[in-house]
Amino acid sequence: MISNLSRAAGPISILRQRNFGLIWSAISISQMGSQMEMIVVVWYVLNVTDSPFLVGLTAAARMGFNFLALFAGATADLLPRRTLMIIIQAILASLALVMLVLIVSGLIEVWHIFVITMGGGLARIFQMPTAQSLAVDSVPTDRIPNAVALVSAAGNIALIVGPVLGGLMFRISGPEGAYVLVASLYIASGLATFLMGVTRVSETQKGESVFTLVAQGLRYVKGEQLLWSVLLVAVIFNITGFSFHTTLVPIFAKDILDRDSVGLGILISSFGIGGLAGSMFWASIPNLKHTGMFCILAVMGWHSTMILFALSTNFYLSVGILVVTGMMFSSSLVLVLTVLMKTGRPEFRGRLMGLRTLAIYAHAFGSLGAGAVAGALGAPASAVLSGLFGIAMMLVLALIAPKLRRF
Repeated sequence: MISNLSRAAGPISILRQRNFGLIWSAISISQMGSQMEMIVVVWYVLNVTDSPFLVGLTAAARMGFNFLALFAGATADLLPRRTLMIIIQAILASLALVMLVLIVSGLIEVWHIFVITMGGGLARIFQMPTAQSLAVDSVPTDRIPNAVALVSAAGNIALIVGPVLGGLMFRISGPEGAYVLVASLYIASGLATFLMGVTRVSETQKGESVFTLVAQGLRYVKGEQLLWSVLLVAVIFNITGFSFHTTLVPIFAKDILDRDSVGLGILISSFGIGGLAGSMFWASIPNLKHTGMFCILAVMGWHSTMILFALSTNFYLSVGILVVTGMMFSSSLVLVLTVLMKTGRPEFRGRLMGLRTLAIYAHAFGSLGAGAVAGALGAPASAVLSGLFGIAMMLVLALIAPKLRRF
């Protein structure tokens, strides 16, 4: 069946393959729950504490255990990925239910939110390499760019629907109602994964320890300029780009644009609409060339639009700018993953995704820094500085990694 898919036309034809369709659905549902949860948590903390720094700390808490990402990737290369994915969704659902009980009982405190958020972040460290590897394993090699783009599109669909749904649920039924739905989504994601065909552990990894696999992965990446340079791209945009929509946009919504949780949801969803458009654009290209140069330009475009957003005080103009920002954002993610999955050897996919996930650890520092600068100088200054720093770092990387420019 997979060989037939390589001849099928259209960017979404691979969704007809049962395992890919199911893992794509599982990823979509789980990410929708994650986006809902992030909006609810951030808005709750902002309203209770009125502290931009604590908002940044909450976002950073999701990344607290990202230093384990490479071990998570090695685990995804060593153990059955389907089983891992099911366990991860069960953990996320359980944490959401614990949060629900604390809220309903009136015992919830800010430190509870930090601890539960960190627990969810730990589970998601294992989810990214596991889910991405499952998706890529389900399609032929020549359809990997399309698969990567469709998985990115799933995340952007979640980014469109999740924040608005989270904002509406927060307004209508408070965080309690939102968490009922969040837990239900994680459970549904686990069920979709359960329906997949059983996956096998790669024969080349049997009998190896996790530490051995980690060491092998690091040596492999160190010897490939294309791999380490594109991973540095991910580090850069996690420091400067991700903190923009997770930490700064909520502050813009409340303090600059004078909007409530629904307005915040609309802003984040406009970002997701642009992201979906960007993902589907790359999914529709059959033979992608000049991937590295497009990646560099996309990241620089992302940071340029952050600066434009910082200069806007009009809600509708800000929405429009965020659509373009989302397009650059999703293009950056798709192109980074395409380089990793196309050039990396199949037996290293979990570890490559683990390193990609490890790059997200930089987001914690970016969120803390963005929140601190926003508290001291204001959100616009923080966004401008993040944008300028990101552009400068990409220019330096483009100079020291010629293979990335030419790929």
